[in-house]
Amino acid sequence: MLQMGELSVSLLRDGQIKHDAGVIFGDVPKTSWEQLVRVDRRNRTALGLRCILIQSAKRNMLIDTGVGNKEMDGERSNYGLGPSKLMRELRVAGVGPRDIDTVIYTHLHFEHSGGGTRLDRWGQLGPTFPKAEYLVQKKCWDEAIAPTERASGSYRQEDFVPLQEKGQLAFLDGDQQIIPGVSVKVTGGVTEGHQIVMIDTGSERVAFLGDLVPTRHHINLNYIPASHRYPEETLLQKRAILKKAENEGWLVIFGHGREGHEAGYLERRKGELRFRSVAI
Repeated sequence: MLQMGELSVSLLRDGQIKHDAGVIFGDVPKTSWEQLVRVDRRNRTALGLRCILIQSAKRNMLIDTGVGNKEMDGERSNYGLGPSKLMRELRVAGVGPRDIDTVIYTHLHFEHSGGGTRLDRWGQLGPTFPKAEYLVQKKCWDEAIAPTERASGSYRQEDFVPLQEKGQLAFLDGDQQIIPGVSVKVTGGVTEGHQIVMIDTGSERVAFLGDLVPTRHHINLNYIPASHRYPEETLLQKRAILKKAENEGWLVIFGHGREGHEAGYLERRKGELRFRSVAI
């Protein structure tokens, strides 16, 4: 846990997901990235599923909700998914589902939003966090409920439609402060309305980068997943945000970082941008 004045930030680990490594590194040749990650016989590499918990004296905010435990039409094995660990991680932090006041989604891909809904004992879908307001960019919602053929595999309607039906979903329109010290910045690139979450208390600054920079390897500007809707926009946003993080000493947290490489600082050595991991 990182204490930032009146706010605390805890990193939550929901487990891991396996994706095709070629997709993860986009149009970069395999010879350039094959020494960075391990792949299985299906050319999949394991990625972390990371969320963060932001707490103040009066509020508990959860950023992204992991993949959840819903069946996903038998596709869990395709992604190498085990049981969700998010509830256990929250319990360790001393927080239950009814204690969460706000959920912020970076975007609505299933591995970031799946844990926001659950099946009750009667088999009905509903919000996992019954007292929470769920926040997402309106552009992101519009894409998720009517995705193109290219994007449709990344969304599961059952992950977010029940939130609207229960009246717990609220839309954001652009960059804005959520509470003092916590704000969202729209980056696009990944999806329409993709946003990162920035925590700035003056003495410490943290950026949760979602899928804009999904792992430490992606601080290389050329490494942009093939699944991104607008890769040139991703490139522009990555360049600006990573420069800001480097110059201003932001702690960056990756939405898909592997354990031990989930959070850290950017430093330039011999003209090359490097990542220094830290534990939080």
